[in-house]
Amino acid sequence: MTCRQFLNIVEMRTKIVSMGTFLSASAFTFWQTGTIPLEKWILMGIATLLVDMGTTGFNTFFDFHRGTDNATYTQEKEKVLVHEDINPISALIVSLILFALAAIIGLYLAFLTSWSLILFGGICMLVGFLYTGGPIPISRTPLGELFAGGFLGSALFLITLFVLDVPITFNALLLTIPFLVLIGMILSVNNGCDRIGDQANGRKTLSVLIGKEASIYLIAFEGFGAYALCIAYALIGFYSVWMAVFTLVLGFQFARQFKFLLREGMDEAHKARYMRLVSVWYRNFAISFILSCLLAAFL
Repeated sequence: MTCRQFLNIVEMRTKIVSMGTFLSASAFTFWQTGTIPLEKWILMGIATLLVDMGTTGFNTFFDFHRGTDNATYTQEKEKVLVHEDINPISALIVSLILFALAAIIGLYLAFLTSWSLILFGGICMLVGFLYTGGPIPISRTPLGELFAGGFLGSALFLITLFVLDVPITFNALLLTIPFLVLIGMILSVNNGCDRIGDQANGRKTLSVLIGKEASIYLIAFEGFGAYALCIAYALIGFYSVWMAVFTLVLGFQFARQFKFLLREGMDEAHKARYMRLVSVWYRNFAISFILSCLLAAFL
């Protein structure tokens, strides 16, 4: 296995999602407390990256093993198990090693914070495995968007706050909702492009159930809904007021680029381009959130 193949197996290009959430929670912590415990912050960042890499490694293995990724419908060159001569077991072994390393770091973080972190972290790792593993993979159900957004958005944000010594309140849960929705939108784009292949493979994703046109309007609802919520949160003080300004720019960008998706439709041929686009949307959202928190902290 080459370095390039390893990076494709763990889908390193997608780590902007987990790291964007982690860094956003870190910036929020600094805004609220004026400090960040450096040792725990570094360890939490490493553990987050390892769990995300391990999860996508499991996804790569099980999607190939179950035939979800196949030569007939999968055109992405990054799917190296499909298009290159690699033993799929290597993806499984890599994922197990990454999870083991994350677990070791997690145990030390629990020692530094609270042993309850073992439970929370363990649940996240279990969901990461069950997303494509187990007898009924989450990714084959209509709940994929909810679980992806719920754990890479809300759960990760809240666990980061917990590790960085910020009290977890109901308001803290509420402020994670835009993260949940926008990450769910990434999966909506992915599943919308994979709809024909997923249907042929027997998957019951939300895009398969609601159909081609509704899948496109679902993305519009998720994007505009998340941005509208960000502005509302900024106005009532959940977010920095700077976030309202940034969100207006983000919303305009989303509306302009969404027209292309609406015109061209979603299919496997457009998937690589759309996934890059939606990743940029989330990256820009995370950068905007981080900058808004830092501006509020220093100004």
